[in-house]
Amino acid sequence: MLKRPALEQDDLLQKQVAEIIEAVRLRGDVAVSEFTKRFDGVEVDDPWVSPMEIDSAITGLDSKIKVAIDIAYSQIKAFHTAQIQPEPEVIETTVGVKCTLRVQAMEAVGLYVPGGATPLPSTALMLGVPAQLAGCPRTIMVTPPNQQGGIAPEILYAAFKCGITDIYKMGGAQAIAALAYGTESYDGVDKVYGPGNRYVTAAKQQVSQVPGLVAIDMPAGPSEVLVIADKNANPTFVAIDLLSQAEHGPDSQVVLLSDSEALIKAVMIEVSRLTKILERRLIIAKSLAHARYILVDSIDEAIQVSNSYAPEHLIMQVDESSQYLDEIKNAGSIFLGPWTPESAGDYASGTNHVLPTYGAARFTSSLGLTDFQKRCTIQEISREGLENLGSTIMTLAASEGLTAHEQAVALRLKAGDK
Repeated sequence: MLKRPALEQDDLLQKQVAEIIEAVRLRGDVAVSEFTKRFDGVEVDDPWVSPMEIDSAITGLDSKIKVAIDIAYSQIKAFHTAQIQPEPEVIETTVGVKCTLRVQAMEAVGLYVPGGATPLPSTALMLGVPAQLAGCPRTIMVTPPNQQGGIAPEILYAAFKCGITDIYKMGGAQAIAALAYGTESYDGVDKVYGPGNRYVTAAKQQVSQVPGLVAIDMPAGPSEVLVIADKNANPTFVAIDLLSQAEHGPDSQVVLLSDSEALIKAVMIEVSRLTKILERRLIIAKSLAHARYILVDSIDEAIQVSNSYAPEHLIMQVDESSQYLDEIKNAGSIFLGPWTPESAGDYASGTNHVLPTYGAARFTSSLGLTDFQKRCTIQEISREGLENLGSTIMTLAASEGLTAHEQAVALRLKAGDK
């Protein structure tokens, strides 16, 4: 019953993506240009977005949209600023043995922002804000060009807010390959972030499997939402939350769990009514083929089912919803109460909308500041510290048959103070 729509990761797709990646690795910008013309239908002479283009786009952007982006930026920044950890303390684990944990920003990060016909400035903010707060020295943003060969001004303004000026007109698997291997235009990055279609997802997975090449944030599958609602829930609110996810794409999935049969029937009626007045109703109709309406015995049982499904988005439209938080184990992001639509998290509540899908919430977290950082441990041992700990190290090394490890301590202890 909880089976998700099958991901189309067939052999042909994997082969096509592998060929694109190899072409970009060998021929750089020329290959990217060829694939941009082939897949996006436009010729881009220079993929780099110049400061003049950025200034022109921002100047012409509607002030209402600018204000909305400004507010969303402030909200997201406030939430992610709270994730900044204090400087780690030096811990003396035993006398003369000092250990600490050093946190540093990722040196070079690549942000993939879906664009083209449906640009997503919200994703530019969700990726750009934590990169900015982490202090990543080099941040590159790539996004597919529109039919005019340009970038949506909304994306450019969001990037500007995040201090990102290194922006390129490229999308699809070729953009992921360019970020991983680099081209004549720029060097490769250390980690790639951002959602995309199945070609982008396949490309991210393939480049991340090349030893020592690049890391990725997470493989992003189709969007999904699971709503838990009781008899007192507003069926219109529940229905529109389901439809908000269904309109993402035909392979999105929406699930409703309720202990009220009457509520489920009312929601189904509202889903049918509201679908008819929505612009993306054809996409929604395809997505609803994967929808599930499940009657459970209790809200506690609904949470058990939800934990098994591990949804990207979990909406709790039940009385006193916060009382169930301790029972919820697996969810990318949780939305409590009737006045918390999932769209708030997508745009401006402050939380990040880059979330684990396809059950990955069981072992993967939502994107946050720490994803743009790396940790390094440091230890410093004095002569006294080595004397205190030496016998333990040598005993364990000898038990594993690693005599060089053992002698690395023994020879130092025999060497006196030098």
